[in-house]
Amino acid sequence: MGVLQTPSFPLRHPVESLYSIMQVANFPCHMLHSVTMKTVKIILISVVSLIILTGTAFYLVGLLSPKQGGIRIETTPKATVFVNGSLVGETPFTGMYKAGAVILRLVPTGSSENLVPFETSITLTPGIETFVGRNFGTSEDTSSGRIISFEKTGAQSAGLVVISQPDNAQVLVDGVSRGFSPYSASAIAPAMHTISIKAPGYSDLSMTVKTLTGYRLTFYAKLERTDSQNTDSIKESLKTEIKIVQILETPTGYLRVRSKPGAGGEEIAQVKPGETFPYLDTDAATGWIEIQYGAPKPGLPSGIVGWISADYATVSAVAR
Repeated sequence: MGVLQTPSFPLRHPVESLYSIMQVANFPCHMLHSVTMKTVKIILISVVSLIILTGTAFYLVGLLSPKQGGIRIETTPKATVFVNGSLVGETPFTGMYKAGAVILRLVPTGSSENLVPFETSITLTPGIETFVGRNFGTSEDTSSGRIISFEKTGAQSAGLVVISQPDNAQVLVDGVSRGFSPYSASAIAPAMHTISIKAPGYSDLSMTVKTLTGYRLTFYAKLERTDSQNTDSIKESLKTEIKIVQILETPTGYLRVRSKPGAGGEEIAQVKPGETFPYLDTDAATGWIEIQYGAPKPGLPSGIVGWISADYATVSAVAR
């Protein structure tokens, strides 16, 4: 017997009807699963974004925050240390501070003598340690000290400046006389060097320092005044040999002075045969000689320097 159907109300097979009912029954489960997955994805994206933003923030804080410079202080006898007016400890002392100028004050302790405190302004360089040494005396004349600081230049070589109190003290680098303070060398090997300062009527002062490529090292030396009764004998003992460069005959009648060792350097001056100049250095690679061919003047305490070919010059030592 057939099943009656009408155009308005078509009847479905029982199995088809059951499948439709199951689809309707399962709809809430599928929708719940879809909503749950979307929520998990949103949470994961939020967590990852938060981690990235936090890392970026820490990086920017480190990048933009002021860089610090180090300071190391040694004294004889011990001293209390004040930085920008605040008591920070006693010597020997090391610390890190915002790069830039700071006011340092050292007050000697542990001595029955009436020793003179020391105060100065120093400039700290980011990532570089500045050294301050002080031997306290009962007066400024009987006190001595040294300060080693660095200034970034960005040059492909290391630089050296020596300043002393008193002025016009003899400067020796690795045992070789380089002239008199204030002394400046625009190019010196980046390595350990022993700097010695001597002046009549004062105690000698020596220190080993390390020059760095791209930085100018400034060595400030305060010498202790000694008994001046034997000044003549002291002056005699300070006589040392210094090196002088003499220009030889050349085919052109003059010798070119260049801005750097070798024929590739820019010509900056000319010197004549027979003239003599203070010897400064010899370039190991080319053999060219560095001379001081211009007298000291403001801003150039060591005078004007340049390089000449060793083929047309001799170096000799003379007593001074």
